[in-house]
Amino acid sequence: MLRKRIILGALLLVAFFSPVSADVVEEIVAIVNGDVITLSDYKEQFDTTVQMLRQQLSGESYFKEYERLKDNLLDMMITDLLILQKAREQGLNVKEQVKATIDQIKTQNNIESDADLIRAMTAQGIDYDQWVKQLEENILRQAVIYTEVDRTIALDDAEIVKYYKQHQSEFVLPPEYRIKAIYLSSATHTASDLAAKRAEISEKLKSGQSFEELVTAYSEGPKDNGGDLGFFKKGELEKAIEDGVEKLKPGEISDWIEAKNGWYLIKLEEKKESHQQTFEEARKDIENKLFNELRSKKIEEFVKKLKEESFIKILKPNPLNL
Repeated sequence: MLRKRIILGALLLVAFFSPVSADVVEEIVAIVNGDVITLSDYKEQFDTTVQMLRQQLSGESYFKEYERLKDNLLDMMITDLLILQKAREQGLNVKEQVKATIDQIKTQNNIESDADLIRAMTAQGIDYDQWVKQLEENILRQAVIYTEVDRTIALDDAEIVKYYKQHQSEFVLPPEYRIKAIYLSSATHTASDLAAKRAEISEKLKSGQSFEELVTAYSEGPKDNGGDLGFFKKGELEKAIEDGVEKLKPGEISDWIEAKNGWYLIKLEEKKESHQQTFEEARKDIENKLFNELRSKKIEEFVKKLKEESFIKILKPNPLNL
């Protein structure tokens, strides 16, 4: 069965792209060249996006994005339609890319055929043909952005070097700690039981039993590789744990540390000191940052030009009167 989170992940690609139609006579929100955005188009896209926001966000973050959606959705739909019109004007064909994307989704979810994918989507209330249409339109838009923007961007080596020299502090890596842990949950034991277990484990360590053996015997956390939790950058661990880890040298074991959800005994396996990345180490990140900044600017310019060259008439600036 196709997992819901995977399908939703794929749908994120087309979250803000909703088809428009003039086939049904109904209230028109906006006219964009030869196409229209109807009130039902707008309501459908608004409801779909709000549902996705609820699944992904909560609290203040949700309300912030909700307000942004109310303010910007119509403009986003107009922009999407303009770019789709540009794709049609250019005669772009993305059938092979659509097929490759669908095949990838089937592979990732162990689905053998299109029929099985259709059944899985139908079970989740997703119209397969509509989804494919939205996917194709999204890939068409991406193709236009690549043609009109991405392939026009060329970064200068001197600019990359200049950025590195002028922003040295961005490329100082914090210390990293690789730790193993014995964890005792405070939710499943009384305070007296926890005290007795801590004392028992500490006594066995003193008697020569290995930390890794005690992880297997006692820890209520991960036990793989002797409780190895991997690397953590400074600032990523809970403060009480980080304070205890910072006192250790590689190979040393901490005292018992009380954290929010229980008690930890930490073994520091490895420590990487804070250090400045070399230019070559930082180069890829700089290229990505500069490229994305320039790309955003060029997309804005491209969309502005599209709007200036198009006939756009907004009949309902606030379609839902929100």
